[in-house]
Amino acid sequence: MAFKSLELSEIIEIQKIVTIHYFEYMSDYSFPGERHDFWEFLCVDKGEVDIIAENTPYTLRKGQIVFHKPNEFHTVKANGKIAPNLVVVSFECNSPYMKYFENLITSIGEKERNLIAQIIYEAKHCILGPLDNPNTTEMLRNPQAPIGSEQMIKIYLENLLISMIRQLNTGNLSSPAIKSIKQKNDAMVYDKITTYLEEHIREHLTIDIICRENLIGRSQLQKLFREQHQCGVIDYFSRLKIECAKQLIRENHHNFTQISDFLGYTSIHYFSRQFKKITGMTPSEYASSIKAISDRR
Repeated sequence: MAFKSLELSEIIEIQKIVTIHYFEYMSDYSFPGERHDFWEFLCVDKGEVDIIAENTPYTLRKGQIVFHKPNEFHTVKANGKIAPNLVVVSFECNSPYMKYFENLITSIGEKERNLIAQIIYEAKHCILGPLDNPNTTEMLRNPQAPIGSEQMIKIYLENLLISMIRQLNTGNLSSPAIKSIKQKNDAMVYDKITTYLEEHIREHLTIDIICRENLIGRSQLQKLFREQHQCGVIDYFSRLKIECAKQLIRENHHNFTQISDFLGYTSIHYFSRQFKKITGMTPSEYASSIKAISDRR
């Protein structure tokens, strides 16, 4: 029997990556604007920002994404109140299907967020230098990168774009895939508990308290968080506190003692130890580094 192969067609092909960034900005950050001959998207991971695309102003909030087409002038500015975390990825793509992304501002779902997270993860391992330097004009290869990291970035980015094109084409952006009843239940429980943790960020919580308040067994609770974050719920809660502390530091309205008290730490010294354990920096070092990054641009 003679076989004849099928040559696979491609609607989206990423030729080159220009920049990949994950920024944690101060609440007073402002970038006056630029235009360039390649595509760029900006996704708000936390907080909110004001942008201008050509002459039109918009406000982007957590979970929203904007695409800037080649040669489109764009600016970004924090609102002076909420310190934002931003993902910025720029790339070259000549596909006619990129028309779907012209003037696009939309919210993204869990699938899209996970793909963006995978892009950032691979970039941290295959790109030399930090991803938070706004002055980066060239992505340099890390010779010690895991095999296939650059190709994984290409695959994840193309997956993201194709997924969004499909949903834009059907008018159903970010519609969740059909899940089993168990998966739905697990997702609902997980969302309920993470919301609970966020609402009680200023308190001292134990596993027993979390289980009792959310009517869940200890083993199921730990299993949920190990599947989602590869850590236990208390470790996740500690990280949540420190993420909140980082945002408060960037908003620059409170000193470290006030932040420590606000988040329910027993002392400023314990707060500083936890902060350094999770971030690798003391609160003072973090504040200085973020200010330096913001001042570079």
